[in-house]
Amino acid sequence: MSEETIAVAMSGGVDSSTAAALLCASSERVVGLTMQLWNQRRLPQLAPDGPVAHRCCSLDDVYDARRVAEHLGFPFYVVNFERQFEDSVVAPFVSDYLSGRTPLPCARCNTSVKFEDLIRLARQVGARRLATGHYARARRNEQTGRWELLRARDSGKDQSYFLFGLTQSQLAGAEFPLGEMTKPEVRAAARAAGLPIAEKPESQEICFVPSGDYAGFIEAYLAEQGTGAGTSGEIVSSDGRVLGRHRGLHRYTIGQRRGLGLAAGRPLYVVGIDTGSNRLVVGEDAELSSDSCEVREVNWIPWESPAGAVEAEVKIRYRHPSARAVVEPAGPGRARVRFESPQRAITPGQAAVFYQEERVLGGGWIA
Repeated sequence: MSEETIAVAMSGGVDSSTAAALLCASSERVVGLTMQLWNQRRLPQLAPDGPVAHRCCSLDDVYDARRVAEHLGFPFYVVNFERQFEDSVVAPFVSDYLSGRTPLPCARCNTSVKFEDLIRLARQVGARRLATGHYARARRNEQTGRWELLRARDSGKDQSYFLFGLTQSQLAGAEFPLGEMTKPEVRAAARAAGLPIAEKPESQEICFVPSGDYAGFIEAYLAEQGTGAGTSGEIVSSDGRVLGRHRGLHRYTIGQRRGLGLAAGRPLYVVGIDTGSNRLVVGEDAELSSDSCEVREVNWIPWESPAGAVEAEVKIRYRHPSARAVVEPAGPGRARVRFESPQRAITPGQAAVFYQEERVLGGGWIA
């Protein structure tokens, strides 16, 4: 047996459970860690009438993770990170929506909680590395001495987009056992290991928004804090004509068409969110296209910072196809992306992630 202990971040799903099974099969000394991130009894007014399917990090998921650990025979612990999660993920999520941005909480959770707080705790229990069920790969470049993040072999499941913020020290302590596998191969491995969750469906909802109603969550969360979520205001065309009223800017995102409550006789989309004047700006589909964007809090991976402009393929949303672009450093932690062809609905708050073939060059938040 290996003398080195490896911790596995266990969500109770098929992917992280299979990662643990693969490590056990390779004679690794494994310890399982499940994060308690959000009190599911909090904000009871948001609770759905029936059970919520396909949501990660629920109490049922904790139970499933424990069952897997017992089945595979390794120690298992539940760690309470509710305070860290609220400070690093939930509060910024709410703040972003109130500021006219559309956040990406799973990416923030990875960099601020899972690969920061959890990996620190893992080291306290004797583990030098933290394995997860992400579909991604990491390797050390022997020529440069730096760690690199790579796309997964299964392009349809690749999750490197959500990991762009990992630092060199975080990548050095990370392990992705599923990076070379396809989803069908992972399911087969789960069945072969006899895992009790081998047929469990994938989680899809954000863990702290059980009903999928982001606006309802924001309003309930702020009411709990004793503040409001913003008031109704004008919906205006891009040339300033008043067309109607919105129900609070946190209810809208760039590119949105449904739920505007307008009868304009033609399709209209959200093209701008003006928090200063509390106005929602709508326009034609063509107005959503842009050939550039500014990116903040940029994390570079193969280098401390590139010497100059870099040609890359850039993803502006997880499911958005990569687009050819030039990424220009624009000062500490900032970059400007110039696309070869205009992109639709570049959305503040989402991540712009830079790739060269299989390598992730880095990424940041769209300003």
